[in-house]
Amino acid sequence: MSQVQLGEPVPDFALPAHPGGELRLSELRGKKVVLYFYPADMTPGCTQESCEFRDYNGQFKELNAEVIGISPDDLASHNKFAAKHELPFPLLADTDHTVARLFGVWQLKKTFGKEYMGVVRSTFLIDEEGRLAKEWRKVKVKGHVQEVLEAVKALPRP
Repeated sequence: MSQVQLGEPVPDFALPAHPGGELRLSELRGKKVVLYFYPADMTPGCTQESCEFRDYNGQFKELNAEVIGISPDDLASHNKFAAKHELPFPLLADTDHTVARLFGVWQLKKTFGKEYMGVVRSTFLIDEEGRLAKEWRKVKVKGHVQEVLEAVKALPRP
């Protein structure tokens, strides 16, 4: 499967979802989708980013946008993370990294001289027709959620 490209339709995918069941991207057609990939539950940067998306979730909803978090963590981890931080949106468990690879965010990383594979923090905005409208790669958390909200506001109405 090739990597998603700006302006192109995002291939449908389905992943296990907190708070239960499975979420299929095609079920959200007709809504804007803010898909944010984060490395791990309960880590400082990921917690800050998730809590900021939580704090702005009402504004995203008013703009017909659904926020969805994706990480390689399993549902048990997502359940604890969402409960602890009162996250009101789905968290998807991409434990085999299939969707992270589709978006090109499963990459070789280096920390303290150690190399490993992991998720590079990134966000993708999908329009109502299912096309990739905007992407943010190698995200710095500070100010990011507000930038995404402004991009959602700027999308043309269908």
